[in-house]
Amino acid sequence: MKADIISRGYYGWNSRRALQILDQVFPKDAEIQPELVIVYFGGNDSTGPHSSGRGPHVPLPEYIENMKKIGTHLKNLSDKTRVIFLSCPPVDEAKIRNNSSFFSELVRTNELCRTYSEACMELCQELGVKAIDLYTAFQKREDWLDACFIKDGVHLSEEGSKMVAEEILKVLREAEWEPSLHWRSMATEFPEDSPYDLVAADGKRTLNPSEWTYHREIQWE
Repeated sequence: MKADIISRGYYGWNSRRALQILDQVFPKDAEIQPELVIVYFGGNDSTGPHSSGRGPHVPLPEYIENMKKIGTHLKNLSDKTRVIFLSCPPVDEAKIRNNSSFFSELVRTNELCRTYSEACMELCQELGVKAIDLYTAFQKREDWLDACFIKDGVHLSEEGSKMVAEEILKVLREAEWEPSLHWRSMATEFPEDSPYDLVAADGKRTLNPSEWTYHREIQWE
């Protein structure tokens, strides 16, 4: 093992709700602080406003300010804490229209996604935070509409998730961070040979599998 990875996903949340619990999830006085935090908000923020005033929509100026507060808080957790923001990806508008009866007046368009994505990227330049432009990255693939989403046109398919992972790994590989957070550069925890490892074919030695990768479906770089 090279790292402990904690996934904190809150279904349907926006940056406004994230700010409400930011100090609880990432307390400034915690004894151990994360070395890397990957943040994604924008998909729900960028939905069109509902006539009732309810719903996940966050006006663009507030979204920018919320993300600025989130980024600043995370950067100040420790000198070693690194941050990556994921921008708002595109959506499959046709699939969304086919599922429109499920939600009331839920508006998702690629024009809104583009606007929020660009705002996120500009903010990250201002903050000095690494950012991944998912809106552009997805559309570099010719079949992105068919490949990247499940049937609702919003949530990512397995292939879409792989694309996000590739973009994250690219940032980790190219970032001039000390220490490097790319998985190949990180030390393996408890890498020592052990008599309890798998026994080799010759029956005389054991094989330490701590650095093996051949068994993985995807050979990530």
